[in-house]
Amino acid sequence: MPRPVGLPGPATVDSFTARADQERMVAMSSVVERPAAAQASTGAGRRVAGLVQGLVIGLGFVLMVGGFAVIALNYRPYKVPTNSMSPTVNPGDTVLARTVTPDEIGRGDIVVFRDLTWGTDTMVKRVVGVGGDTVAYGDSVGHLTVNGKPIQEGYLSPAPGLSVNFSIQVPAGRLFLLGDDRGVSLDSRSHLAVSAGTIPATEVSSRVAGTAWPFGRMAVQHRTTAFDGLGGAVASGPGPLEPASYAMIGGAALIVLASVLGGLVSLGRWVAGRSRKAR
Repeated sequence: MPRPVGLPGPATVDSFTARADQERMVAMSSVVERPAAAQASTGAGRRVAGLVQGLVIGLGFVLMVGGFAVIALNYRPYKVPTNSMSPTVNPGDTVLARTVTPDEIGRGDIVVFRDLTWGTDTMVKRVVGVGGDTVAYGDSVGHLTVNGKPIQEGYLSPAPGLSVNFSIQVPAGRLFLLGDDRGVSLDSRSHLAVSAGTIPATEVSSRVAGTAWPFGRMAVQHRTTAFDGLGGAVASGPGPLEPASYAMIGGAALIVLASVLGGLVSLGRWVAGRSRKAR
């Protein structure tokens, strides 16, 4: 029987059906590919963020541990029992001191020592004279003088100062020491009858570089320039304490910051995911 004009034959119907099925499959595949691509992009971003966070935390850990190691290997803590070094060092402060040899000690250094003629306790005082110096007090304006030159001691306590006039020459290899609170300190002035109040430089165990405790007084003890005009043995700086402290504190801060930021990013992603599911 002849086919009605305008009606597609069986082959034509099959081709239309196949074409429609193909278009539906293409559309479905594109819908599937877009979320997959988005997930792949999100996953890559998370991996990069995690890598950066890990690197920052690792760097912070290295800085913190490295700084702590430098301090632990080079400095020893001492607790100061008296106020003889106030206001530079207060009673109860824990100071960090670095081991020194006698030839490393200079005028202006704050040192830790023990001398049996002064007692059995470990003491902390400031060196104001080294071997060969002439140390005196009692000039017309009330200054401590070293080798005839007045010393401008900006670190002293505002309380009344020296009350004993003296002039002594420091023997070779010995040190003359005073406290920063001259009104209460028992120092070389109290022992003038024995070796002119001096102690052997070999009795000094270490030099104070900073205050470690209490928290509000944590600070590096920078060198004084009061004795620089005399030449020779002058005060030394705190050594590696300052950069090591910055490294330790900075490393700890990096660890905390990276951890907090990582937590905030994760929280933001979780909130965004919940919002998408809710829609």
